[in-house]
Amino acid sequence: MPNTESAKKRVRQNSKRNALNNWRKRQVKDQVKAFLTAVHDKNVKVAEAEFSKTAAALDKVSSTSTMHKNTASRQKSRLHKRLKALQGSPKQGSSK
Repeated sequence: MPNTESAKKRVRQNSKRNALNNWRKRQVKDQVKAFLTAVHDKNVKVAEAEFSKTAAALDKVSSTSTMHKNTASRQKSRLHKRLKALQGSPKQGSSK
């Protein structure tokens, strides 16, 4: 239990920041799930739209202290790779 006023304030601040960070992470996870669902369903148009939303969510969260910029960049890269694989899958035979 905190004894000093500053320790009590620190507990309050940590609680608020923890809640906000969890909310931001949940927003990103929900958006990534929507994108992966579209990829799983092989729906290219929806996947492209969801990827755009996901990239925006990752950029927004990475501009705060919740997520590092490189982490967001790595996730966007991996998701974009899945999108490109989905876009290129029906056209593989015609590219040569």
